Amino acid sequence: MKRSVTSLPLHYGKAPAWLFERMKPLSAAIASLIVVEFGSREFIRRMADPVWFQAFGCVAGFDWHSSGLTTTLCGALKEGLTLLGDELPVAVCGGKGRAALRTPDDLKSYGVRWAIDTEPFAAMSRLCAKVDNSLVQDGYDLYHHVFVLSQDGDWAVIQQGMNGKERTARRYQWLSRDDLDVTCEPHTGVTCDRTENTLNLVAEESGTARDATMAFIRENPDKMNDAWKDVCLSMPERHYITPGDLDGTRLSKIFRVLHESHAATYRDLIQIRGVGARTLAALTLISEIVYDAPPSFKDPARFSFAHGGKDGHPFPVDRKTYDYSISFLKACLDRVKVKDREKIDAFRRLAQYERRALG
Repeated sequence: MKRSVTSLPLHYGKAPAWLFERMKPLSAAIASLIVVEFGSREFIRRMADPVWFQAFGCVAGFDWHSSGLTTTLCGALKEGLTLLGDELPVAVCGGKGRAALRTPDDLKSYGVRWAIDTEPFAAMSRLCAKVDNSLVQDGYDLYHHVFVLSQDGDWAVIQQGMNGKERTARRYQWLSRDDLDVTCEPHTGVTCDRTENTLNLVAEESGTARDATMAFIRENPDKMNDAWKDVCLSMPERHYITPGDLDGTRLSKIFRVLHESHAATYRDLIQIRGVGARTLAALTLISEIVYDAPPSFKDPARFSFAHGGKDGHPFPVDRKTYDYSISFLKACLDRVKVKDREKIDAFRRLAQYERRALG
């Protein structure tokens, strides 16, 4: 499948009830089938794959070009898995708007149920949101955050930001891995049709800028203030923050907090309370000028897809076929539970045949 960039225009309103009620059992059945066949780790990996996730939304019948695919699919899957009770060792936590703020509570409830410590996952949830809100400065503000967790500790993050002026959305996806560095190329994918003049502090090319920022915050706070004043007097032709963007008194206090925090890594730096997008932009600008360490402006968005859904593009959802799909998948799962694999093996053979036919 071609991977480039796609449009996610903002669509307001809700999915029709008749569709959402069908999306819940269908998405849960697909998730169950993958976990039964390949394990929970593989399901988590697929949820973090932008192409597979978009295809999942396509199968569920949502609009290929709608920002609502992300929020509605995650909401349907969360409710669908809840209906299964403890049947599946996978949890979908968080959601859209206020539900995103309840992600730590959702995680804690599964921690009690599975007898595991979920605080590290809650911390990672907050960190992923901080990165996409503050280190990828692309004009999109997060309004959706979902943390998908397996009982074995594998996780994926699906979050989405909104650009109200452009009326578009951007989806950010993450996957847990042993070598994950949240400050350097952490995403499995970023989906959006517009490429902006983005201050991308998690790009590999921004490594020298991150190192320079760490060197700068070890300076005496008075020297840090003097550096900012010098920068304000002669802004370079290419700049991404102005003196008016920041309260000088507040920035002076932040400089002292940063210096006294003794942050050892850039990850430690971004977790300091009060350090947000503007502070990081100011630190980056100073570091660029003082240390000759420019950051990257390469926009991370890079995926494209095509499928149809509820608004009738490219065709209306066939409710009869949709209901049959739910019934068929449920039958497959029921037969697996009683060691009867006839249907599921036939389903697998069909998939293999299709892959060979498509070359």
